[in-house]
Amino acid sequence: MVEKKIKIGNRFIGDKQPCFIIAEAGSNHDQKFSQAIKLIEVAAEAGADAVKFQVFSASKIAANTNARIASLRNDKFGTYGKNLYNFYKKFEMPKEWLPRLQKHAKECGIIFSATAFDEEAVDELAKIGVPFYKIASFELVHIPLIDYVASKNKPIILSTGMATMPEIAEALDTVRQTGNSRYALLHCGIGYPAHVPDINLAAMEAMHKRFLCPIGYSDHSLGITIPIAAIARGAKIIEKHYTISRKLRGPDHKFALEPHELKLMVRSIRDVEAAIGSNLKKPAKSELIHLKRGRRSIFASSFIKSGDVITKDKLVVLRPASGLAPKFFKRIIGKKARLNIGPHEPITWNKLGR
Repeated sequence: MVEKKIKIGNRFIGDKQPCFIIAEAGSNHDQKFSQAIKLIEVAAEAGADAVKFQVFSASKIAANTNARIASLRNDKFGTYGKNLYNFYKKFEMPKEWLPRLQKHAKECGIIFSATAFDEEAVDELAKIGVPFYKIASFELVHIPLIDYVASKNKPIILSTGMATMPEIAEALDTVRQTGNSRYALLHCGIGYPAHVPDINLAAMEAMHKRFLCPIGYSDHSLGITIPIAAIARGAKIIEKHYTISRKLRGPDHKFALEPHELKLMVRSIRDVEAAIGSNLKKPAKSELIHLKRGRRSIFASSFIKSGDVITKDKLVVLRPASGLAPKFFKRIIGKKARLNIGPHEPITWNKLGR
């Protein structure tokens, strides 16, 4: 079976296609429109293919309860609110921003989208015609939401952090049952930042074999090492959080890339893609001069007169490869010279008798 490809904007994603790089702005706008605008500009300047925000309402993503599991009192995120509801309330994106942000992204030459966490958010994104939808890892088991997103018949990228294969299969079955066959999966390490030994990039191969769709990686680790490694393991999409500055106060700034790091990641990904090449083992065109100049061949070590018998002491193996290859060394011993051969002159078949 052949892997599916999906198309987002004018970009195909999948086998033999360049990696689709999503700059994840998330909620790093800190409810400041000017900061959201700056984030779009940073992503475009870095060379990312898409910039993505998150659209949620506190009342539709978390219960306003102080139950222990929802409490943030003794949590590192506790400075942003006493419970999950308060936390999300601080980082809601005003939905009236969406068309203005999309317009600015278009002006900057970068694709705009957002992760939707409820049906109202999906509808708002549908109004502005985003070219793809993103499902967050935590929402992979929110089957009603996935069904609603899939019904919009746009490409869907689903993050799979913490998920099992059966959970992924159920989510994709839901997508396909709507008639939507355009989807991709992102392996994801959950943690803020993610714990490197828990990332398990090898899972991407298992996901690819099972689901035969484009597979990528959504990264929450520090730095750019893991996304680059994911490219070498076949990731076709990379999603990475970034920020204006890690000194900003919001919860996602601390593990996000700063602008110069995002640019470096994009450039490094493109370098790795170029270096991967094909499965053919042969010299590159740029290596041909080195092949001739750096490999050795057989030369005369001293003057050889026409008619002389070639002996070992009359030969030497030197660079460049302008004569017979060293593998013929024993074969030419005992032959007669057909021509005069000067010192350090390459030995070739036309200079030798039978």
